Amino acid sequence: MTLEDIKRSDPSGMYEWIRDFHRQVEDGVKIGKTAKVKLNVRGISNVVLTGLGGSAIGGDLLRSYLADEFPVPFIINRHYSLADFVDKNSLVVVSSYSGNTEETIAAHRDATKRKAKVICISTGGETEKLAGRYKQPWVQIPAGYSPRAALGYSFFPLLMIFSRLGFVKSKEKDVRETIGLLQSKSMVFSDPDSSDNNAFRLAQQLKGRLPIIYSANEHLDAVNIRWRGQIAENAKQLGFGHVLPEMNHNELVGWKVLGDLMKQMHVVFLRDKGTHKRVAVRENITKGIVSQYTPNVSEVWSEGTTLLARMFSLIHFGDWVSFYLAVLNNEDPTPVKVIDFLKSELAKV
Repeated sequence: MTLEDIKRSDPSGMYEWIRDFHRQVEDGVKIGKTAKVKLNVRGISNVVLTGLGGSAIGGDLLRSYLADEFPVPFIINRHYSLADFVDKNSLVVVSSYSGNTEETIAAHRDATKRKAKVICISTGGETEKLAGRYKQPWVQIPAGYSPRAALGYSFFPLLMIFSRLGFVKSKEKDVRETIGLLQSKSMVFSDPDSSDNNAFRLAQQLKGRLPIIYSANEHLDAVNIRWRGQIAENAKQLGFGHVLPEMNHNELVGWKVLGDLMKQMHVVFLRDKGTHKRVAVRENITKGIVSQYTPNVSEVWSEGTTLLARMFSLIHFGDWVSFYLAVLNNEDPTPVKVIDFLKSELAKV
């Protein structure tokens, strides 16, 4: 595969967005540090981030990353309305890249009606207008990206803001390591001819097969979701997955009767050195079991010291896998025509 092949399949520039992701992270951090967010969070009993798709995955990853230290319940809402417990003691983060996601706009209005404290993050749109009308903090992020390619803007500004508000301690050291790691890995993964480009090699193995993504639940559940979403949207290819230990109590039994189909699956285990030791044992045993039914089993290990760096090393790897798989599938990774069609049909109702 040459850069010319990439350009032919990628006229919108997804390659550049992924290659330069470390710069986006740097910018996202600056936005979070300088955003005008003045809120008294004393007495906040829960935090809810409401969003869909690429605007929600940043929330998923925040929840997963901060699970061990966030002082109050933190959940992600993907619906038109909010749970009944949301009230004046709730902080609702409204995340919509375009600012015009209909489910998120409805949830925004719901949060305001319930007198919850609200922070908005978008490029503009109706979300900006509502924030101005209700005098709520609005964090502006750059336009021009596909929402799923703007993860640096949906995650890092909010991480900085949560730190500023006192929910979590400073993550400056973790962020520095993450940016450095992303930059170094991008130099390798952006070159399909590099002998160290394991992302391209895995994409070649996934072509024509059904990816099954397994990981531990602790801090990799949202990373797992990200992998599947990127494979679907970028490569236009279905992928499924589950988390351990839950998968050991149900899905594992399903590896039995669909012999021919299972041989066409490719299982990818996302591994991390911080996984609970008993779950790590389960991963090893599970790998041995599924290997009896498919010859296609891979492991991708996280890299880095801090949890933040390790999580984003896997995310970045998966983004490159999905990109190269799109090129191998002769698909433009950026357009999501079926989603655009769905939205146009909804607009008629």
